[in-house]
Amino acid sequence: METIIIIVFLAGYLAITLEHNLKIDKLIPALAMMAILWAIIALAHLPVFEVNTDLKELEPSHIDEMLLHHLGKTAEIIVFLLGAMTIVEIIDYFDGFATIKGYIRTRKKSKLLWLFSILAFILSAIIDNLTATIVLVTILQKVIKEREVRLWFAGMIIIAANAGGAWSPIGDVTTTMLWIGNKVSALQLIKFVLIPSIVCMVLPVLVALRYKAFKGNIKAELEDKEMAKSQSPFGATMLYLGLGSIVFVPFFKTITHLPPYVGMMLSLAVVAAFAEIYTSAKFSISSVDSAESQEGAHHSAVHASLSKIELPSILFFLGILLAVAALESLGMLFHFAGTLDSTMPFLGTEAINGSVSDLVILLLGVGSAVIDNVPLVAASMGMFSIPLDDSVWHFIAYSAGTGGSMLIIGSAAGVVAMGMEKIDFFWYLKKIAVLAFIGFIGGAAVFILIRNLLLNA
Repeated sequence: METIIIIVFLAGYLAITLEHNLKIDKLIPALAMMAILWAIIALAHLPVFEVNTDLKELEPSHIDEMLLHHLGKTAEIIVFLLGAMTIVEIIDYFDGFATIKGYIRTRKKSKLLWLFSILAFILSAIIDNLTATIVLVTILQKVIKEREVRLWFAGMIIIAANAGGAWSPIGDVTTTMLWIGNKVSALQLIKFVLIPSIVCMVLPVLVALRYKAFKGNIKAELEDKEMAKSQSPFGATMLYLGLGSIVFVPFFKTITHLPPYVGMMLSLAVVAAFAEIYTSAKFSISSVDSAESQEGAHHSAVHASLSKIELPSILFFLGILLAVAALESLGMLFHFAGTLDSTMPFLGTEAINGSVSDLVILLLGVGSAVIDNVPLVAASMGMFSIPLDDSVWHFIAYSAGTGGSMLIIGSAAGVVAMGMEKIDFFWYLKKIAVLAFIGFIGGAAVFILIRNLLLNA
């Protein structure tokens, strides 16, 4: 029966990986795989277990209890993401991201490269790497008219966005999973991963500056006034309020020790309240717009923003996380980790400084460029019984977050940029992959150095 379960999981995994070839949204195999796995467990009356992380052993449990337990853990991540996505959509409703355009006042390609890379790095740490890429590629399309040049910049934005998301607990889905799953704390994650992430962003930029594509000036005229001006008078206010409210969440968790989604819901409530107030003010400027005001009463800023949430992504996370949870409940991931411990002695919990452990985590990062990093990280969370803030988790956060930059399909940021700019897979492989690999390896080397210094201090 275990063989059937593995076949179902691998088939679903393969379908997710070949999403673009099969022309099937990855949420479909993810949901089907999840339902089939749990159905097999129920129909075959297979024993399920809960991993006791303190004793590092499996404890028998009941399927209803385990399913409810894993659904609760998954729901924490999903509710958190729903709150963050809604805040970002509210900012966009007021055209708040147009404020960022005001920072772009140069025509020199080298300066633009630094500007877009730094913006991608900072924004992705706050609003996640996927949204940051969408925002910056949209701005890029208005700043640079030459498509070939724009493709180069888009590739560098992907690298910077993934690097920025790796060190922030709210910057990447996989990092958020580790944070909510009590594998890393916000301060320790930043302490270990921030500098390697900066190196991962800076090294490719320094190398890229030698390329012909980033020399000289752009030909298009910058429409400074249009860029600096937001369509809504409340755009800048909502941008700063929204970003500030998302940054507030880790502090709320630290102070109250409540799950992160509680703080995110509080932040959403505050942002939504201001959005409703500003929407009312917007519609009451002129009494002539009474009909529009009536429409606004039914379609408020909050309702409009909720209607734009990417539910396919949410359903994908639900499917893949519960599918991996099925393998974890059967004890398969626990036993697989034990096998790795016996075949690779330096991989276990005692091997924080072991070279094999580092090699395996680096391979996980490379693998995330080919296979979606969400199930990879979810599997690692079920495999390793390692305590909170062990440096292994920090290295996994870095590798899974930045490794995906090596292929255009290896990260959510890359996939969305691919769609927006119609970037060819092999063009990215030839032009950008080497730069991403340089940044990935450079940042990994710095991480190992910092980790060893901190642990030996």
